[in-house]
Amino acid sequence: QVQLVESGGGLVQAGGSLRLSCAASVNIFIFDRMAWYRQAPGQQRELVTAITSDGSTNYADSVKGRFTISRDTAKATVYLQMNSLKPEDTAVYYCNAMITSVMYWGQGTQVTVSS
Repeated sequence: QVQLVESGGGLVQAGGSLRLSCAASVNIFIFDRMAWYRQAPGQQRELVTAITSDGSTNYADSVKGRFTISRDTAKATVYLQMNSLKPEDTAVYYCNAMITSVMYWGQGTQVTVSS
């Protein structure tokens, strides 16, 4: 049973930083890709960043240069370091893991950036 548990969300002022964590219940090397998505009120869920099994990363244009995805395989955890946060980054952030076409989701963690 794959479980993903996010933590680290909260309220921060614009320009501040947060680090989100996603702890998996299994060895994360089994996943083809792990990613962070976000969903703002009234908006569709969007891909923020992803890291593949070989360590390749990609980022949405809106977060390039500000957000960094990383992983600690020993801890079965993926991180999202968010710097220079903006009010438009406010959303529920979801951890996602994919094996072939099967996707797993965490419960989400709220990030609120005040202006």
